[in-house]
Amino acid sequence: MIKFHPSEEILQQFAVGDLSPALSVVVATHVDMCSHCAKQVQEIEHLMAEKFSQTAKGIGSSQMDTMLEQIFASNEPAYQVIQDTDNIISLEGKRFKLPATLARQKDRIGPWSKVPGKLYRAPVNLGSGECMNLIYMDEGSSVPEHTHKGQEATLVINGVFHDESGEYRDGDFILMNSHDQHAPQTQNEDCLTLAVLDAPMHFTSGISRLLNPFSSLFFR
Repeated sequence: MIKFHPSEEILQQFAVGDLSPALSVVVATHVDMCSHCAKQVQEIEHLMAEKFSQTAKGIGSSQMDTMLEQIFASNEPAYQVIQDTDNIISLEGKRFKLPATLARQKDRIGPWSKVPGKLYRAPVNLGSGECMNLIYMDEGSSVPEHTHKGQEATLVINGVFHDESGEYRDGDFILMNSHDQHAPQTQNEDCLTLAVLDAPMHFTSGISRLLNPFSSLFFR
């Protein structure tokens, strides 16, 4: 059961297209996995359609035709068909099924690289210059205690990890900022997450602070 969701404000921004490309992909992937948030987004879109309809009543028919032509001018399909083999990603002999939104970005996922702490990272290049990564945490792995110089959005794709604030499983969405501090860990299960950072993390505990000059290992 999904326990952690984007706020109503974030879902509103997602529905109207006000989120950055990377954060939009994370939220859309959560919506793929969460019927509760999918329903909320549908309700927001319905309200937007009603407001548009009310606005349209005061617009002449020729203006309305022009607006509709602009909206539907693109010949690109809104969604591409995802084949069974297109939604699988592999690492270290393990196979993970990607939700539909993330599967559509599969060609943008770069190669896996090892990161200290039994972690692996694969960049997702949306062409927007944002730092978006798939992060794999093996069983018994951990990220040193850290805070963030900006904002970090994390979505659990498969598995479970925990930190000081709770336990996170498939579909859980976690948003943290510079006021939050945590040390993600796995125990008897591994975990695949999708993460977006808009600034480097800052390690805060003991010897791990020596890693701060090398935070690009985690943020790039």
